[in-house]
Amino acid sequence: MGTDTPMNLPDAIQCDRDDPLSRFRERFHIPTDEDGKPLIYFCGNSLGLMPRSAFDDVTAELEDWRDLAVEGHLNGRRPWLPYHESFRQQGADLVGALPVEVVFMNTLTTNLHLLMASFYRPDSTRFKILSDGPGFPSDTYALQSQIRWHGFDPEEGMVVLKPRDGENCLRDEDVLEAIDQHRDELAMVMFSGVNYFTGQAHDIKNIGERCQKHGITFGLDLAHAAGNIDLQLHDHGVDFAAWCTYKYINCGPGSVAGAFVHQRHADDQERVRLAGWWGNDPATRFRMDENPQFIAQPGAEGWQVSNPPIFSMAPLHSSLSIFDEAGVGALRERSKKLTGYLESCIDAIGSDHYQIVTPREEHRRGAQISIRVVGDASALQEALQAAGIITDFRPPDVVRVAPAPLYNSFEEIHRFAAVLEQVASSSTPPRGG
Repeated sequence: MGTDTPMNLPDAIQCDRDDPLSRFRERFHIPTDEDGKPLIYFCGNSLGLMPRSAFDDVTAELEDWRDLAVEGHLNGRRPWLPYHESFRQQGADLVGALPVEVVFMNTLTTNLHLLMASFYRPDSTRFKILSDGPGFPSDTYALQSQIRWHGFDPEEGMVVLKPRDGENCLRDEDVLEAIDQHRDELAMVMFSGVNYFTGQAHDIKNIGERCQKHGITFGLDLAHAAGNIDLQLHDHGVDFAAWCTYKYINCGPGSVAGAFVHQRHADDQERVRLAGWWGNDPATRFRMDENPQFIAQPGAEGWQVSNPPIFSMAPLHSSLSIFDEAGVGALRERSKKLTGYLESCIDAIGSDHYQIVTPREEHRRGAQISIRVVGDASALQEALQAAGIITDFRPPDVVRVAPAPLYNSFEEIHRFAAVLEQVASSSTPPRGG
């Protein structure tokens, strides 16, 4: 077992001082313990921290509702009728898309169902869905139910790729080989941009090219990718995608989700969809009985079904402005440095105690390192809790650590590593472990 972490505490603190992006930490409310001491929060992959200005954004909408009632739709500080339109450009910049390709609406799994209703169009020959494992349960339920909805057996219709024996993550070449192998029976490839459990970032560009080569629809769940990695959805051939905004995008529990539909589908009026009035052409949206025929407005906004959830959307103003100011590319580079430092700290302690599940290559992971605990995982959890460090534990032995570049620091990683070292020093690794 190693005895020293790669940087001492003063050096870690200096790294934070030297990094211009460290200033964004001040834009967020950091939770504190009973004594008012800031907690070390490494759980942004489950729920991001609150931007300080989000309180005013939500309060402004409450005040307009109180003071204007229905008039707020046209006369509010940010009128509610076109509210979703104000996020077109910033939302597109966040995921590497054109403004016409992005809309914020509903919640993540709802958006996946709405989009799959249009893009998963199986027939007797091509009805299977290829996905990555381990899959997040909600994705699994959604895919299985879509297959069943179309009259097929999920046991036959789901092709779930799993890592090779003895490995934790999928190999990029195995994903491409699976697409080639099943090309004549696949109706859709549906992957996570970043796997929730391992933190693996998938090779979206090459998967997209392979799907296009074989005429296979390509969809993405970007719950752990949006606001985390540098996405280029338009250029990489993705047909559709959906993501939540309560993780790395920091918009609060259950906040509005995002959706992407590639420009090549923007004007396709013949594509089947589960339609609602807010996706209709705005010129005839309020003509009700005069124009009963649904005419989809171009682009992703044509998949809307309901008017915008204003209070759920309000935090997007603060969040997307922060991403605009910081720059997704710059944040991604800081993220690589943070996870790289965390990786080196774990390596210094030794694999007899902690084993990294996440890919070692920085471009193949997001802002997350998943650690398998060799020995008593519950003892580590208790020690982290006692030290005021919030992480995510996945039974039986994996701790997910997500140093978010907007508000986490090198100093926090150093303090986290010190707890790992302390627990490792007080335990005896299992024989052969």
